[in-house]
Amino acid sequence: MRFIDTDQTRAALSFEAVIDALRAAFREGATVPARHVHAIQSGTAHGTTLIMPAWSDRGYFGVKIINIFPDNTHLGLPGLHATYNLYSATTGVPVAQVDGDVITVFRTAGAAALGADYLARKDASNLLIVGSGRIAGLVAQAMRQVRPIQRVVVWNVREAGAQALAASLREQGFDAEATTDLEAAARQADIISCATLSTVPLIRGEWLRPGVHLDLIGSFKPEMRETDPACFDGATVYVDTDEAPTKSGDLLAAFEAGVLTREAIQGDLHQLTTGQRPGRRNDEEITVFKAVGSALEDLTLATLVYEAASA
Repeated sequence: MRFIDTDQTRAALSFEAVIDALRAAFREGATVPARHVHAIQSGTAHGTTLIMPAWSDRGYFGVKIINIFPDNTHLGLPGLHATYNLYSATTGVPVAQVDGDVITVFRTAGAAALGADYLARKDASNLLIVGSGRIAGLVAQAMRQVRPIQRVVVWNVREAGAQALAASLREQGFDAEATTDLEAAARQADIISCATLSTVPLIRGEWLRPGVHLDLIGSFKPEMRETDPACFDGATVYVDTDEAPTKSGDLLAAFEAGVLTREAIQGDLHQLTTGQRPGRRNDEEITVFKAVGSALEDLTLATLVYEAASA
């Protein structure tokens, strides 16, 4: 069994390769059982662990274990930690352990960009990032692969986090700044990407201007929300997989408010990548992409890393 560390995992991944690999994977499909979800309680600390298996005809089987502890932000720690084990799907032999944290952040930002490639306006250049964690830190790089991103504004519940991410993006060549006025930034954005662990709405539907693309990649449980239901009222809504309508607090709240039905969701990434669904139809419609993550994405990137390391 090969151990592929953090630096090796990161070196094997670029968003050009990641987005192409994810597009092919969603087009081809794989076997992805429902994830196992467990609440973790130890004294006053609490978190969630997800166990996410997947396998495909390419001959690989993988399992990711990801732990989410939102209160880590108060400890100066990332809220997500993951491990990934890759096996032969024909013999069950372990072939590699890959850095699960790197896999998670790259596949999440990459899938967001893949969705935006079908749903954001072609000329979208103004990006608002809501959040400042490890996934939020990669959103601009991923989106720049599919749209001509020129300006990036960052908002975070902790202003220091927004300032730090904006500074990092400037070092990478982006025209980036932090803001404390989320409403004003949202009203001016072409793409709004939310990558938080919030349990309260952050983005309001009344802030969304015609033609904006709303990318929601943070929440993955019923109690987690990044938007109010009005964001879905009259919008063109797509999801990453069919798990999203059963897991996402944003979607469940919109269903309960009566502004969206499951039948009104236009499609998922498989349907977009295969051309079964059209994606954005004009420059005026408001589009929403709601992702809860898929083990297909993790398997795709772990395979990409393993094959690059073995080459």
